[in-house]
Amino acid sequence: MPLSEEELRLLEQMERALAAEDPKFVSALQGRTLRRVVRMRTIGAVVVFVGGIALLMGGAMAGQTWLGVIGFLVMLVSATLGLATWRGHRVPEERPAPDALFDFDDRGHRFDVIQGGRASKPRKPRKQKARKQGTFMQRMEQRWQHRRDQGY
Repeated sequence: MPLSEEELRLLEQMERALAAEDPKFVSALQGRTLRRVVRMRTIGAVVVFVGGIALLMGGAMAGQTWLGVIGFLVMLVSATLGLATWRGHRVPEERPAPDALFDFDDRGHRFDVIQGGRASKPRKPRKQKARKQGTFMQRMEQRWQHRRDQGY
């Protein structure tokens, strides 16, 4: 059952009052702090990745294999976590309209299932290949004979 005009006006008034009283709470609901957290985690992963490169190169120059292996593992883990954070937690840049501070609608959010979880182009059907004649060795012998007959 939709809200009446009086209830909508009262709800908008409450939203504005809450926004004026606690802007930090409103910004958290809008996702600005999530963007900051994702940005900081990604930057941290890049810094740790560079540290892993330094460990890898230091291990190579000092002849310490174990240090190089640790550097490689640090690079691998930081790249994995950084890319997962950067790609998996994107927050849309759109700001809600001033009247719509709180969005209770669940449609249009990023948790949609697309083709079983894969957002890729549909695959093209494969062309039917000609049926191979004989075994691998028989085909190699035929090619060899053909080359000998041609004079290569």
